[in-house]
Amino acid sequence: MARSSWKSLFGCFSSHSAAAAAAASGKSTKKKSAKKKTKVAASGSGSKPRRPSRSLHGRMSFSDLSLNGGMVSPEDLSLSLVGSNLHVFTIAELRAITRDFSMTNFIGEGGFGPVYKGYVDEKVKPGLRAQPVAVKLLDLEGNQGHNEWLTEVIFLGQLRHPNLVKLIGYCYEDQHRLIVYEFMTRGSLEKHLFKKYAASLQWSTRLKIAVGAAKGLAFLHEAENPVIYRDFKTSNILLDSDYKAKLSDFGLAKDGPEEDETHVSTRVMGTQGYAAPEYIMTGHLTAKSDVYGFGVVLLELLTGRKSVDKNRPPREQNLVDWARPYLNDSRRLDRVMDPNLAGQYAGKAAQKAAALAYQCVSLNPKSRPHMSAVVDALEPLLALEDDGLVGPFVYVAPPDNGGNDGREGGHTRRAGRRRSQDAADSVAVVVERV
Repeated sequence: MARSSWKSLFGCFSSHSAAAAAAASGKSTKKKSAKKKTKVAASGSGSKPRRPSRSLHGRMSFSDLSLNGGMVSPEDLSLSLVGSNLHVFTIAELRAITRDFSMTNFIGEGGFGPVYKGYVDEKVKPGLRAQPVAVKLLDLEGNQGHNEWLTEVIFLGQLRHPNLVKLIGYCYEDQHRLIVYEFMTRGSLEKHLFKKYAASLQWSTRLKIAVGAAKGLAFLHEAENPVIYRDFKTSNILLDSDYKAKLSDFGLAKDGPEEDETHVSTRVMGTQGYAAPEYIMTGHLTAKSDVYGFGVVLLELLTGRKSVDKNRPPREQNLVDWARPYLNDSRRLDRVMDPNLAGQYAGKAAQKAAALAYQCVSLNPKSRPHMSAVVDALEPLLALEDDGLVGPFVYVAPPDNGGNDGREGGHTRRAGRRRSQDAADSVAVVVERV
């Protein structure tokens, strides 16, 4: 859909589109209700009691809210999220916040729909501090639908962590489905790594982003009611003004397996290049599937290359396949490091990060580390960022004085007097490592 037509989504959805969305959602939830569900304790759900989640006591899951097999009403959703401190916005309020969804406020778009920048204060929403926000609109004709919107509201509405984007509120009015987040000043990691106009990220910044994203995943995996993110990629890692990484877009997230189960069986969803091979082949989803995706992103940070790039030679199009032979070889690692770093990175830290990436993208899920171990391995590398920076080797050539080194023919004194001038005339020859 052309960008110019986004505004037509407001106030003029066809009843056919709305009905189709509702029908699709109902069909999807009916299928879910027919299957064995992964249950998480919730008030009044009837599921067996569990210890409180670290994120929210008795965190509710998507399946808990959709047990009736039909469309969840706005009232049901609001009641279920009591205690989450979320604001329920009207479409009129969001029009005011985004200046009627003006294209001057347009930030970008994805499978979910367009995103606009806005500004809220107590005049618009009493009790909400003044701040910039990002407003994401569900495009009913897009790749994702009501269930993905609902999943994101449920998960982000209850999960709180410094490395997860903060959900401020949502709009569920008639056919409108919108989500309001904190505004992340620097946008996505994808933009900084792969957009031509963006300045290259420094080595220390890349490490900082990797650590923050790893902490976000570790929190999800180790919560009392674990969450599998399922769509870990550079476009879903947002950066604030200090390059602090926060995970966003929880539309494909899933509750982790029960204690007596090893995986969640689900339809294969995700992004090419980031999805774990065993998940693609079997549909069996585990936390180790997320670890694989993290390994791919870590490789992207190291190499400056996309996970899949059809514009490269055939053997280099898949990043993991191309980079894997170099990751455990310190003598050849510089061949895959991002040339935009100009050699300005800590050699020891790069080697350790590459070895960690190698483990994360192992074809054997059991060989991949847990995300808590990934965090433990990455954090110490921040202290190595200034230890032995790898850079261009500089050789200072002596001046051409006809082979006279100042010690022959009684010229020592004159050589001493000319030493400073000789240094000034020296030529610096830069030899780039290849």
